[in-house]
Amino acid sequence: MSIRLRLTAWYTGILAITLIVFGASIYGIVRYNMYVEVKNRIADQALPTLQSLNYTSLQGLDLAPDLGQRIRLEDAQIFWQITSYVSGLTRISSGMENRSLKFPVPSLETVSKNYKVHFETIQVHGSSFIVLMVPISIPASVNEKAAIIGFLQLAYNTAAEDHIMNQLQRVLLFGSLITIVVASTFGLFLARTSMRPIGKVIQAANQIQTGNDLSVRIDYQGPQDEIGRLIGTVNGMLARAETFYNELDQAYAAQRRFVSDASHELRTPLTTIRGNVDLLKKVWTQEEASGRKLDDKELHQLSVEAVTDIAEEASRMSRLVNDMLSLARADAGQTIEKSPVEMEPLVTDVIRRAQFLPRKADWLQGDLTALEGAIVEGDKDYLQQMLFIFIENAFKYTPKGQVVIDAMRNGGQLGIRIADTGIGMERTEVSHIFDRFYRADESRGVTPGTGLGLSIAKWIVDEHNGSVEVFTRKGEGTTFLIWLPVSFNAVTE
Repeated sequence: MSIRLRLTAWYTGILAITLIVFGASIYGIVRYNMYVEVKNRIADQALPTLQSLNYTSLQGLDLAPDLGQRIRLEDAQIFWQITSYVSGLTRISSGMENRSLKFPVPSLETVSKNYKVHFETIQVHGSSFIVLMVPISIPASVNEKAAIIGFLQLAYNTAAEDHIMNQLQRVLLFGSLITIVVASTFGLFLARTSMRPIGKVIQAANQIQTGNDLSVRIDYQGPQDEIGRLIGTVNGMLARAETFYNELDQAYAAQRRFVSDASHELRTPLTTIRGNVDLLKKVWTQEEASGRKLDDKELHQLSVEAVTDIAEEASRMSRLVNDMLSLARADAGQTIEKSPVEMEPLVTDVIRRAQFLPRKADWLQGDLTALEGAIVEGDKDYLQQMLFIFIENAFKYTPKGQVVIDAMRNGGQLGIRIADTGIGMERTEVSHIFDRFYRADESRGVTPGTGLGLSIAKWIVDEHNGSVEVFTRKGEGTTFLIWLPVSFNAVTE
């Protein structure tokens, strides 16, 4: 059963129970008040009727009320019947005579056994009467019990009241049925209208399930009730799913590009190594195409050149594999274990060792006073590796001129600046220089390298909660400004 049918069934059931309880309550209250009013009208005439009777202990009972009381009883539409247990005679009102009515009278033995005044409902000739049953007794002496000499019955024909109650019962019954049918119809309509946005949710989910369009959104113009908030949540989930899918697609594309670039980078040294190995195999087995055998000097020189090429390409492959391993660890979520590191001796040592790197530019040291007392929470080896990457990159793209390193402070940040006067780059390339295997088009195949260094350096800076600013101009050089959070004048072990 669908939700809208269940909701309609629940609404209808609750409404039906409510109408039954309400109708029964109305019917009960009206019936009670109506018949209580009848009983009160009868009871009001009981005492005057008894007082109007003329009886003595010797003469028995005068079986009729006086004229005035009979008129009052007729005006009140009350029938009366008086039975004498002394004479055995029964007197009835004219209304009963005209209708040939007579009420059953209890025997004297029944009345004598603690009989109490009460009302009874009696059916006579198909008519319903509420009858007040009153024993008539005369006072007795002190030591004797009151003597019952007769029986008074005052009755009211409840045909009108019964008709009204039957009409009320039918009105309540049919009215409730009609109300339930109408309410069920409108309830089903409202439930269907209310659940229509859920159908849109299902439709959108089916579109996403059967296709690849994650840009589908549920159009909803209704109030921000539970369904409105649900659709808003679903749209938010779809937006997040689309963002995640796009990021995953970009990551997958980057992974494919990474594998392609890595394959390309590895293929070149492998080709060189394989070519030199094949060459050595030929010359060592004296299998040159010309058939001329090489002398020892030529064989030695050729072997040294081939082995040198193999060693250089093997070293290049080793660096590439190490760089790829570092990036793979970064992708796997590896974190750097940190401890307080004094930056002044670290940078000084890097500057000293950097002068031995292959370079054509001058290596200059600027103002480093900002390093005094600077403590970075990080890893010493990774910080050194990061600085060497930026310095090697500056040397690589500065065929002439100079590379300068200096430091500055800005609040709780330490800035290490590495500036060169090299070839620079276009501003459009800045957003890509930290991508893996990326190198400026002019440098591809001309400047040696794998294109992974700056990616590793950026990962190290990010792991230390730092940032990198890049300033460059084509033909004038590039400046990298590395910002790291530091504390100053800290005490370290």
